[in-house]
Amino acid sequence: MGYSRFSLHCGLAFVLLALHPVYGDVSYSIPEEMKRGSIIGNIAKDLGLDLGRLSARKARVDTEDNNVQYCGVNLNTGDLIVQERIDREGLCAKKASCVLKQELVLENPLELHRISIRVQDINDNSPQFKEESLRIEIHESADKGAHFLLDEAHDGDIGENAVQGYSLQQNDHFKLNVNTKDGGRKFCELVLDKELDREDKKEIMLLLTAFDGGSPQRSGTVVIHVTVLDANDNVPVFSQTVYKASLAENSPLDTLVITVSATDADEGMYGEVTYGFSHVSSENSNEFSLNPKSGEVRVAGAIDHEKASLYEMQISAKDGLGLASYANLIIEITDINDNAPVINLKSLSTPIPENVSPGTEVGIINVQDRDSETNRQVRCSIQQGVPFKLVPSIKNYYSLVTTGQLDRELVSDYNITITATDEGSPPLSSSKTVQLSVADINDNPPVFEEQSYSAYVSENNKPGSTLCSVSARDPDWRQNGTVIYSLLPGEVNGAPVSSYLSVNGDTGVIHAVRSFDYEQLRSFKVQVMARDNGSPPLSSNVSVSVFISDVNDNSPQILYPAPEGNSFMTELVPKAAHGGSLVSKVIAVDADSGQNAWLSYHIVKSTDPGLFTIGLHSGEIRTQRDISESDSMKQNLIVSVKDNGQPSLSATCSMYLLISDNLAEVPELKDISYDEKNSKLTSYLIIALVSVSTFFLTFIIIILGVRFCRRRKPRLLFDGAVAIPSAYLPPNYADVDGTGTLRSTYNYDAYLTTGSGTSDFKFVTSYNDNTLPADQTLRKSPSDFADAFGDCDDSPEIHTHGVSVYQSGLSLAVTMGYSRFSLHCGLAFIFLVLHPVYGDVSYSIPEEMKRGSIIGNIAKDLGLDLGRLSARKARIDTEDNSFKYCGVNLNTGDLIVQERIDREGLCAKKASCVLKQELVLENPLELHRISIRVQDINDNSPQFKEESLKFEIQESAVKGAAFLLDEAHDGDIGENAVQGYSLQQNDHFKLNVKTKGGGRKYGELVLDKELDREDKKEIMLLLTAFDGGSPQRSGTVVIHVTVLDANDNVPVFSQTVYRANLPENSPLDTVVLVVSATDADEGVNGEVTYGFDHVSDENQVFSLNPKTGEVKVAGSIDYERETSYEMQISAKDAPGLASYATLIIEITDINDNTPVINLKSVTTPIPENVSPGTEVGIINVQDRDSETNRQVRCSIQQGVPFKLVPSIKNYYSLVTTGQLDRELVSDYNITITATDEGSPPLSSSKTVQLSVADINDNPPVFEEQSYSAYVSENNKPGSTLCSVSARDPDWRQNGTVIYSLLPGEVNGAPVSSYLSVNGDTGVIHAVRSFDYEQLRSFKVQVMARDNGSPPLSSNVSVSVFISDVNDNSPQILYPAPEGNSFMTELVPKAAHGGSLVSKVIAVDADSGQNAWLSYHIVKSTDPGLFTIGLHSGEIRTQRDISESDSMKQNLIVSVKDNGQPSLSATCSMYLLISDNLAEVPELKDISYDEKNSKLTSYLIIALVSVSTFFLTFIIIILGVRFCRKRKPRLLFDGAVAIPSAYLPPNYADVDGTGTLRSTYNYDAYLTTGSRTSDFKFVTSYNDNTLPADQTLRKSPSDFADVFGDCDGSPEVGTHLILLDSHQPRYANQRRTAV
Repeated sequence: MGYSRFSLHCGLAFVLLALHPVYGDVSYSIPEEMKRGSIIGNIAKDLGLDLGRLSARKARVDTEDNNVQYCGVNLNTGDLIVQERIDREGLCAKKASCVLKQELVLENPLELHRISIRVQDINDNSPQFKEESLRIEIHESADKGAHFLLDEAHDGDIGENAVQGYSLQQNDHFKLNVNTKDGGRKFCELVLDKELDREDKKEIMLLLTAFDGGSPQRSGTVVIHVTVLDANDNVPVFSQTVYKASLAENSPLDTLVITVSATDADEGMYGEVTYGFSHVSSENSNEFSLNPKSGEVRVAGAIDHEKASLYEMQISAKDGLGLASYANLIIEITDINDNAPVINLKSLSTPIPENVSPGTEVGIINVQDRDSETNRQVRCSIQQGVPFKLVPSIKNYYSLVTTGQLDRELVSDYNITITATDEGSPPLSSSKTVQLSVADINDNPPVFEEQSYSAYVSENNKPGSTLCSVSARDPDWRQNGTVIYSLLPGEVNGAPVSSYLSVNGDTGVIHAVRSFDYEQLRSFKVQVMARDNGSPPLSSNVSVSVFISDVNDNSPQILYPAPEGNSFMTELVPKAAHGGSLVSKVIAVDADSGQNAWLSYHIVKSTDPGLFTIGLHSGEIRTQRDISESDSMKQNLIVSVKDNGQPSLSATCSMYLLISDNLAEVPELKDISYDEKNSKLTSYLIIALVSVSTFFLTFIIIILGVRFCRRRKPRLLFDGAVAIPSAYLPPNYADVDGTGTLRSTYNYDAYLTTGSGTSDFKFVTSYNDNTLPADQTLRKSPSDFADAFGDCDDSPEIHTHGVSVYQSGLSLAVTMGYSRFSLHCGLAFIFLVLHPVYGDVSYSIPEEMKRGSIIGNIAKDLGLDLGRLSARKARIDTEDNSFKYCGVNLNTGDLIVQERIDREGLCAKKASCVLKQELVLENPLELHRISIRVQDINDNSPQFKEESLKFEIQESAVKGAAFLLDEAHDGDIGENAVQGYSLQQNDHFKLNVKTKGGGRKYGELVLDKELDREDKKEIMLLLTAFDGGSPQRSGTVVIHVTVLDANDNVPVFSQTVYRANLPENSPLDTVVLVVSATDADEGVNGEVTYGFDHVSDENQVFSLNPKTGEVKVAGSIDYERETSYEMQISAKDAPGLASYATLIIEITDINDNTPVINLKSVTTPIPENVSPGTEVGIINVQDRDSETNRQVRCSIQQGVPFKLVPSIKNYYSLVTTGQLDRELVSDYNITITATDEGSPPLSSSKTVQLSVADINDNPPVFEEQSYSAYVSENNKPGSTLCSVSARDPDWRQNGTVIYSLLPGEVNGAPVSSYLSVNGDTGVIHAVRSFDYEQLRSFKVQVMARDNGSPPLSSNVSVSVFISDVNDNSPQILYPAPEGNSFMTELVPKAAHGGSLVSKVIAVDADSGQNAWLSYHIVKSTDPGLFTIGLHSGEIRTQRDISESDSMKQNLIVSVKDNGQPSLSATCSMYLLISDNLAEVPELKDISYDEKNSKLTSYLIIALVSVSTFFLTFIIIILGVRFCRKRKPRLLFDGAVAIPSAYLPPNYADVDGTGTLRSTYNYDAYLTTGSRTSDFKFVTSYNDNTLPADQTLRKSPSDFADVFGDCDGSPEVGTHLILLDSHQPRYANQRRTAV
């Protein structure tokens, strides 16, 4: 396998390489005859070609063999378009698939794509017949269904567009049968649908139409000329199809009944008619006769209406040649009154039950009168004074019914006389007496011994255990007193009663079907019925109540603590807790009831056994002693909860206690790692906490002061609702209305007071009395349960259900009883009518048994007492008192033959022959019907009516033609009757035996081999009829067949297939072959004419001589066009009989086509750097010859660096063999020569010119190594800086140089935003105006690139230098021009000349000499007093200050740069000559800013006021606190929501969570000095308590609404919210601890 796969893969790879030497294939499908210019598809898009390069790549469409180019390509759009007319019939003729192969050639680079265009046929040709008319001759004797082959029509199209069918013009005689040949071609046959009659019509013209399946549909027609030939085709015709006659019974012999007549349209012997009975049984043939010439029917035997009231016979009329027709003869026999009525007692009910209602049927009487119509109408009557009457029933039957109430004590027997009289003239009558007796009835129902029954059973009982038994008695006799027990249908908890209980039908013992569960069902009732076996049965019902007692089968379920709690501690116990303090409580429930649900709590294990104790029945965990410092902080308790059942069941839980006053003492909390990431957040939280705490302490001080000042009782500030979580409860458990362990809800109020040493609980009023269950699971009130389970006798629902069932059952029983009664009565009536005897017995015997032969033992078969047959006067009677064929032997009880039994005499041809007898017995009266089936024996031989049968048959009769034969008669029936026919062995005929509807066999003479009169003119056959008896009997008759002459020979070809070879290009009239056929007939029937049966237009290159059979060349023979011709030729005689042969002409090829060289693609010019072996062209060589004539060798001249490499079939690649050098040779002329292998060989040549193209192998070179450019700042954008130049020695685009700037950045901006370069000239321009102060010089890279492919480039560096321009004025830094001081400098009065007074500081953004600054005083108050340094800007005194100098001196200083032109700036300098500021007059007048002084005053006043208010507030608070004493008040109440535990599916916690029906509400009162904690249970607040998960979501206003007056406690709620939100880590632990 591995080697095979490897070979297969290699082979496929080679084929793939050989068959796909092109870039890709594409296929299209188009209809033929598309207009020129029509678009086939977008070849560029389909092949993924660049549309813009199609022209450059010289895209064109070529053909594989350079024939007509049907397609072209639009270079602008890339569309493949139709260029020449495409005719599918011209291209592919009748081929199913027509593919036009084209090729798309592209250059640069060289590509070749094969295009396959599938040309779809359109319906452009109509069907055509070869002949203008078709002539057919048909005998008028032709059978219906005869077929006649017709010539085919030709259609140049294919598929659905070819000939799809034929239709025939509507006519009276023919229809068309269209068939399909193997190749799918349709042909038709003319089928005779109605027999022809030459006397009616000698010629028939028909129009045959051939149509194709195209759209629109096309068709062609031809005329069919049918000539009808004469034959003996008329049979005798009766004047009536049915002859009817009426005949009185007992008519004398030879009485004329009727005369029949028939006529024949033929003449001579064909018109002579003979009459006869077609098939008459022996009994009918003895009673009537038929004259064969006159057709008279006469009486020939005894006519008895009672034996046969109607005779139906078939009569025949035959002409001289045996053609026959048939008619029916019906003779009706009229009746006369010759039979008296016969009374038959068919059934009698005796004794009769005394309670029968009036109208009850007690007997059935049958009255028979063998006459008919009014003669057989009978009236029956009985005597007066008896409570019975006769009621007419079905025909001839009467019912004997009661007319009043019977009383057996008064009359026990009745004798009734029945009289029957007919309506005949004169009337006939008869009578019969019947005796009846009266019997007892069943009239007592069963009665139960008790009014009701009760059964008691414990739950979990075993299925099948006995619960109780019921008993009933019935005083009736036998089956009427037998009692049967059963359960009435009903439901218990939606399930049928039968799934709970069963009852023994015989003993009445009741058993449990299932195991009961007290928790699901506590009691129920059922109804038991007792029924007797009477008919109809009577019954009574009794109620049985079943009570189920509880068993301890449910363990306690612990609700709290929840087992899935994940807190590391559950309860927090204060260190100061004293002995007896309540720590926690274990809550549990038990699904059982009574003492099984009494729970007790025990501590089975603890960390410190003496520290805690638990309440035995309450589950409260308390301290046994005071908590000491030595006690372990962590205490673990394991608590066991037990119920009081036997045996006791228990459950355990773990309780975790933590002895601590503060969570911070818990070691686990001290180890919590500090998150440094949250250190800042913690700091912020601490600051916020300190702030809030400060505010909170202030608020508490105010609250305490208010509470000490006002005398009030302790008030609840905040109440919290604690929802005890529900623990896991088992599925389907419902704590319904307090049916668990705790029947009331606990409401706790806790009070902590001073000095209390114990913790007490007080149970107060519960509010659950009127509380409905939350989900109303059972939808029953407690009274319903009390009614249902308290008094079992008063169970309204179940009792009502039982009554309903009872009533329904009673109604059903009554209805069924009535229906059954009616049904039984109806069935009894029918049974009595149809079977009015005690029992039937049937026997089957052969006919012709000897007298005294035993038929059977009737006594044994009917179960009769053999010893009482004589006493009971057993005898055989007949139903109609006819002939008694049987008797009974009273000693043995055998039924014996008394008279000869002839089946043919009794029943003639009836299939079933039953002799009816009756066995009559008396004391008591019994009537038994005996049916004796008389079996036929083979005592009659088959007989033919005629001694010989004559037939005349045309020799042209087709094989299979059938000729009806007369039947043979056999008096026997069944297997003993005619079972078949046999024919003497012969060469031409066989026998076909068929069966008629009545089972009669008849024969047909079937032509098995065609007749030939020339061979044998007459044939004698012997026909034998045989029956199926044993021994077998038979009868024979001779058949005389005369053969008539006909045209029965068709021309016969000497060969069925003619073959010939013909070289192509043979001249016209060349004889190809001679065909011959012979016809055995003579005269015109033997003249043979030849012709082509069906030749298409393309095959009409040959001619056939119709007389000689010579086939000659009539057209051009081209092997390349057609390699073989296959035609069908026909040979017909004058009447039109034809035979067919096949002519196959093989065309041999000669070498008459020279090779054609097609240059499919060429790459020119060729780059000079191509490597050796590069493909530069594809050449296709075609030779239209075949075999060796088409094998071609290709070659090129020597001395060129190229060679031809063979590719796929007929393809060669032109490849390079060495390195090309354009400088040496720039052009090549290559001559390709192709030579075939024919004899003589033919050759052709083609010259290909190739040029060598230059390649881009030289990059551009700059003339200088680097370039420099100089530009002054503030230049105009676009100004020229410099130019660069590079040279490329390559040719054309390879030598064209393009300049560009290489990407880069200058001061963070792209180079393109500073400079640009002309791509063609290399001139560099400035893009922006430069600023020397920002940028003084930079470098860029200029690239020179040619246009080669790929392009080559080189770079050069260009340095740009920016020169400064004086465009910035000096900037004075000091003194600042925006200064608003009223003086700048203070000059001492004692200043000497040359003293430095101040300095002007200035800068210039320019550089160089443009930035050289000079300072000048342009104006001054005293020009000689001050001077300024020319380059330093220092202001100095020129002389000493004198008293006469003005105090205020103003100088205006000018600062100039050294630029061209020069730019300057000025500033003012204010000098004050003084030694003290107080001496300045202006300072004394400066105004004071009153706004600032007022703000300062307000701030001081506010600060003093706030401080005073704060001190006063502190003093007041302290005074109030020490002056007024109050009781401790609740500072804080918390609401803790204990998380709920898991509740299982289908568990309904009805109106509360588990055992506790209300929410825990704690009020804590803390007072000074208290060391104990007391709890007091007060009124529950659960009416308005929110669910546990919403406890902490109340606003202060919500609590104020709920608890009345909470004037000063809004902050408590706020604090709770803050505390919960700032301590999420301990929220769950704190909740659990509480």
